[in-house]
Amino acid sequence: MEQERTCCFTGHRAEKLPWRDNDQARGCLELKKVIADVISTLYDGGFRHFICGMATGADIYFGEAVVALRSEHPDVTLEAAVPFSGQERRWSPYWKKRYARLAEECDKVTVLHSEYTPTCMMDRNRYMVDRSRVLVAAYNGSAGGTRSTMLYAIRQGLEVIELPVESK
Repeated sequence: MEQERTCCFTGHRAEKLPWRDNDQARGCLELKKVIADVISTLYDGGFRHFICGMATGADIYFGEAVVALRSEHPDVTLEAAVPFSGQERRWSPYWKKRYARLAEECDKVTVLHSEYTPTCMMDRNRYMVDRSRVLVAAYNGSAGGTRSTMLYAIRQGLEVIELPVESK
């Protein structure tokens, strides 16, 4: 898929979100609505390919929102960018199930490393940014992978759409 029509996502993992696994929490419901609205707006602007990093929390919300959009617009494609094979092995059953369901819905799954490496998460983030024109970021202002991905995207000239997330 061409870069001009591609968007990727970054956001905090469940443990950095104030609601953790509670999808019915007010903040979570608000974030999911904003994500769906942004993805719909991007679709209206010509975006058709979306890349998801497949981590717990915001990444899974993004991917699920793309799947929902695809039910209305079959020309939408979703790619999973997986940092290493088996990244979900140590997750709770709750997140493993959501990960498996989302992976099944992806049009393409790209696994960057066969096993964990110290740079695999950064490699995944750069893979996504290097293939996109827009980065959507669910961000609470804290240091970490989300901030690093946003800064890398800015240096690469991407448009960054920041979705504020309440801090934990």
